[in-house]
Amino acid sequence: MTFKILTDSTSDLDEKWAQEHNVDIIGLTIELDGKTYETVGDEKITSDFLLERMQEGAKPTTSQINVGQFEEVFSTYAENDHALLYLALSSHLSGTYQSATIAREMVLDKYPDAQIEIVDTMAASCGEGVLAMLATKERQEGKSLEEVKQKIESLLPKLNTYFLVDDLNHLMRSGRLSKGAAIIGSVAKIKPLLKLDSEGKLVPFAKTRGRKKGIKEIVTQATKTLSYSTLIIAYSGEKDSAQVMKEQLLADERIEEVIIRPLGPVISAHVGSGALALFSLGEENR
Repeated sequence: MTFKILTDSTSDLDEKWAQEHNVDIIGLTIELDGKTYETVGDEKITSDFLLERMQEGAKPTTSQINVGQFEEVFSTYAENDHALLYLALSSHLSGTYQSATIAREMVLDKYPDAQIEIVDTMAASCGEGVLAMLATKERQEGKSLEEVKQKIESLLPKLNTYFLVDDLNHLMRSGRLSKGAAIIGSVAKIKPLLKLDSEGKLVPFAKTRGRKKGIKEIVTQATKTLSYSTLIIAYSGEKDSAQVMKEQLLADERIEEVIIRPLGPVISAHVGSGALALFSLGEENR
């Protein structure tokens, strides 16, 4: 193995897949009902449990990975002479990337020969996850850390992320979305559609009446241009809408595969139940 790949739990990667492909995952934490929950490993909180509590009125918060945690993890790689590529959650959605860059400098002071490369993916959820999957594929093909980092950075502007969220109040409460956008979303049957912009910020880009029209609009936007024939849908709560979206996508002859994944607990804490996300790689910059 030429180098290690690390990402965080917001990537919503399947942990079994990650283990089989030698991808390490570091977890953010969730505070719920006065208790702190892990989001990686056997004791992690599940999205189903979290969403159930949110529907009962609970207001979970998420905590970024701090500098001390990153310093410990990065030091372990350095001590074992493992070069590292860390793919981080968008810096505009969390302070996790900033914590990692500070920790990197601290570790390089102790281990000047260590190789620790960090990429701000400007993505979240399965968008971040698909970049980790592509990095793994490149590594398997024998590419160097520098080559893989360069490849991933070339894909970042072309990664499209679209969200349909039933209740925008969770995003407003956590500061990920403006109060004005959340108020528009509270109007009956109006569905503000969200995307990650070129800087990795979550912004509204359209308004539709009803869920069906929202799904159709997201499919249209995500498939304007395609450089990869595989797309990923992520959902929270019920899966039926994800299946509807998948059927619409597969009607496009350019698309060979559509993967459906549940949103992990960190992202679910910010979007609540009934959210849908669609991730695609286009030919043009977002």
